[in-house]
Amino acid sequence: MANEKQSLAKKLEHGLEYFIFASRWVQAPIYVALILAAIAYAWKSVQELLHLLTGFAAATESSIMVGILSLVDISMVANLVNMVVVGGYVTFVSRIDFGDNGDRPDWLDHINANTLKVKLAGSLASISAIHLLKSFIAITETVGTTAAMSANQEKVILWQAIIHGVFLASMILFAWGEKMQRTEAH
Repeated sequence: MANEKQSLAKKLEHGLEYFIFASRWVQAPIYVALILAAIAYAWKSVQELLHLLTGFAAATESSIMVGILSLVDISMVANLVNMVVVGGYVTFVSRIDFGDNGDRPDWLDHINANTLKVKLAGSLASISAIHLLKSFIAITETVGTTAAMSANQEKVILWQAIIHGVFLASMILFAWGEKMQRTEAH
């Protein structure tokens, strides 16, 4: 009787553990949704390019630079989404069988949750830097035509700089933390 209770308890425990482990597949539809959002964002890049090209003849150097920075920004956001989808799927859901395909990214061989955090923080810092640069360019255009920057523009720049600093600090702390973990592991 005691063996039957232990056996039933072990089966229940095994079933619960399998259910918990299988729950990782709940994330798969989220990754599919992110892929669909990236496709929509790719369409936005085409629109941005068409906008840049249609106004090219009358555009100033600064407006062309802002248009190009917008395309770079879209690219970096797409890279961020790709890292989250591929890295998150491989780290938390399942391995991807690439077979003999030589296009397998090298970084997948070394990916873990900490590495993914550092890469994401770096991407966010880069994206915020582009937004900050776009704001600086917009200010130089505005200041060139008017006497001074508005109080609202100053607040926007200040907050963008603060947010960028927070992203940079986060990236540095995540990288330092991962380095410490790697050093302790060896």
